[in-house]
Amino acid sequence: MKTPQRWVVLALLFVLPSLSFAAELDGSRLSALWAVPFAGILLSIALMPLMAPSFWHHHYGKVAAAWALAFFVPFAVQYGGSAAFVSLVHALLAEYIPFIVLLVALFTVAGGIHIRGNLHGSPALNIAILAIGAVLASFMGTTGASMLMLRPLIRANDNRVHKAHVVVFFIFIVSNAGGSLTPLGDPPLFLGFLKGVDFFWTVKQIFPETLFLVGSLLAIFYALDSWFFRREGVLPVDPTPDTRRFGFDGAANFVLLGAVVALVLLSGFWKSPLSFHVMGTEVGLPGLVRDVGLVAVTWISLKITAKSVHDDNQFSWGPMIEVAKLFAGIFLTIIPVIAMLKAGVNGPFGAVVSAVTRPDGQPDPTMYFWATGFLSSFLDNAPTYLVFFNTAGGDPATLMTTLAPTLAAVSAGAVFMGANTYIGNAPNLMVKAIAEDRGIKMPGFFGYMAWSCSILVPLFIIMTFIWFK
Repeated sequence: MKTPQRWVVLALLFVLPSLSFAAELDGSRLSALWAVPFAGILLSIALMPLMAPSFWHHHYGKVAAAWALAFFVPFAVQYGGSAAFVSLVHALLAEYIPFIVLLVALFTVAGGIHIRGNLHGSPALNIAILAIGAVLASFMGTTGASMLMLRPLIRANDNRVHKAHVVVFFIFIVSNAGGSLTPLGDPPLFLGFLKGVDFFWTVKQIFPETLFLVGSLLAIFYALDSWFFRREGVLPVDPTPDTRRFGFDGAANFVLLGAVVALVLLSGFWKSPLSFHVMGTEVGLPGLVRDVGLVAVTWISLKITAKSVHDDNQFSWGPMIEVAKLFAGIFLTIIPVIAMLKAGVNGPFGAVVSAVTRPDGQPDPTMYFWATGFLSSFLDNAPTYLVFFNTAGGDPATLMTTLAPTLAAVSAGAVFMGANTYIGNAPNLMVKAIAEDRGIKMPGFFGYMAWSCSILVPLFIIMTFIWFK
């Protein structure tokens, strides 16, 4: 047999075993061992910056790629190259590319707005910035609010000795809890909106929970920041001199920020029968228009923003590149984990799904809150929301009425507990990367979890007894 023909035959043998696989992976046929690469990349993010900081700083992208290959190569060998390629295409087109395009647009546009003037990071000012960021998060998204408010907060505190706690509470409040009131705030709620949940349903249902959580966090922060402020004082020389009046440079980017919000809303409200299928993955026209529009917004922002604005913001692509590489590995290795969860009681994680149902067959809001929250802490909170949305029946009309406490528990768990780790919600890791790029020594993966377990988890327990029992 000639060499080219041999390779054709080998390729067919590689592909044929996968013909029975649908575009969507059947998680009931998978072993829990397929979750090992995902666990590996999480442990790498957690441990390698502590154990091998220099290696991690220079090679984190290669580490993420290695874990992705640790899933795809064995998967392709066992189920065929076609199944592996179909899963890869679906993860990229349906999840990763829309995710990263939106992040890049918000990162770029917010990075083109410079809040001029030197604010001084007193406890009162810090709590005001956090409160404003929390309000903005539900209207421009946790990522947009984080990118807009983080830089002035860091600059205001650049004369403080201890400031890592300021960024930690910023992640708690602005990057997570504040985005719980509308579908614009956080991706899980936007997915619920796409599934038929009313736009204002969430604000009606979990406003008291949000007010309690944000209010409690602001109060705790004020007490802690006041203690640090009294204990340390400020540096003798403020790195940012008081030479300019308060104001905005690059204000045209506010219009572009509005365009980003409009494009996201458009993709939710616009229903079009026109779609394209790529290797089993459906790409709808509204989503395609949104993503192309976001790329255009990014390009326009880069063109119209003066270099001086980026210089004043100390804008660099380093944090965005880090987030893009790490989340590429996460989105790819998470494929079998999400599939196994979607398999429900028939999958390897059936015990988790069964735990959210009471003996009488009715959903248990307490378990939905904690199960959704726990998985959202370590998995992407958007698909986790969908898993439990569907586990509870998946009918938005029923979930918004008869099972409203269950949907409220799922919504609150996905959004609030995304703050438990750096990887629970996309802005978390980005905020950490920007803060470190600006010279702030942030806690490591487990150090951050020590903060969240000490502060957030007790508040979640109180919320359970009040609202989700």
